Amino acid sequence: MRVGRLARMAALGFTLLAAASCQKSGPDLGSLLGADAPVPPKLVKEMQAKNMAVAAPLLVRLYKEESQLEVWKQKTDGEYALLKTYSICAWSGKLGPKREAGDRQAPEGFYRISQGQMNPASNYHLAFNIGYPNQYDRANGATGEHLMVHGSCNSSGCYAMDDWQVEELYALARDAFKGGQREFQLQAFPFRMTPKNMARHRQSDHYAFWKMLKQGSDRFELTKKPIEIGVCEKRYVFDPKLEAGQTLSPNGPCPSVAEPVNVAAKRIADEAEEEKLVATMKPSDFAQTTTFAYKPGMPITAEAYAAEQHRRPGFDRLGKPVEQKPASVFAPLTGR
Repeated sequence: MRVGRLARMAALGFTLLAAASCQKSGPDLGSLLGADAPVPPKLVKEMQAKNMAVAAPLLVRLYKEESQLEVWKQKTDGEYALLKTYSICAWSGKLGPKREAGDRQAPEGFYRISQGQMNPASNYHLAFNIGYPNQYDRANGATGEHLMVHGSCNSSGCYAMDDWQVEELYALARDAFKGGQREFQLQAFPFRMTPKNMARHRQSDHYAFWKMLKQGSDRFELTKKPIEIGVCEKRYVFDPKLEAGQTLSPNGPCPSVAEPVNVAAKRIADEAEEEKLVATMKPSDFAQTTTFAYKPGMPITAEAYAAEQHRRPGFDRLGKPVEQKPASVFAPLTGR
């Protein structure tokens, strides 16, 4: 009896020890391998299940308010489908576009990333340049450079992921370029462009800008394919139909662009829903606009830094993983 009891206790102890050893502290889910890291086998299986090739083209969508980054991949039928949603580790500033070098604002808009914008030797593990300022930004007098999606969970105007996430993103983009994709589109939004969110942010100074971004968002939602982006009259135009030899100038006149029936139907329905919501909203239902504004060259105090840094729990102000207490072996395991 005693021997059997001791054996059972030993077995239980071994089980608890093994479970504890599998429980990582912080976000580390394995060793970092750098720019040559393969796409994780689990993600390859997900691609296969969704009829996506590993080297198929991709597209990235970002949402500040939700702190989410989506990777979409092209399926064998030509349409794009959502592959994976990542929790952004940190972004700085507030909702709204970047306007000035040093304002610590993360950009919003439509950007193109080519293979030359990939940085395997980044100081923040791995990175790719967003491509800010684009034609729209420059036409509207926006300045700044070196805005990235990178690792290290620390942002000064960039979209920062943790090192394991950025390694996965880098691998996905690298393999898409190897498969023949010349550049991929990055769509950066302040929030998910729903009628409810548009109603909540109706009082923002950036509302007109966001309505313009929503036009592009709606087109992608309906077609599930990258949008053709143009800039004229200092604004975005989407899927412009140009005559032979015709070109767009960021400061020049826009051609007449016919709104597809399905796009018009969605716009009309969403605007009607938004107006209905606004009519019933109390003042407290509208999103509060922060008064914090970082001016280039202004000393960044710890308090100001905390006010403008939107960081996922588990990392310190330098972007380093915070050592966490091991979870109970009886608690359910959770992934990122």
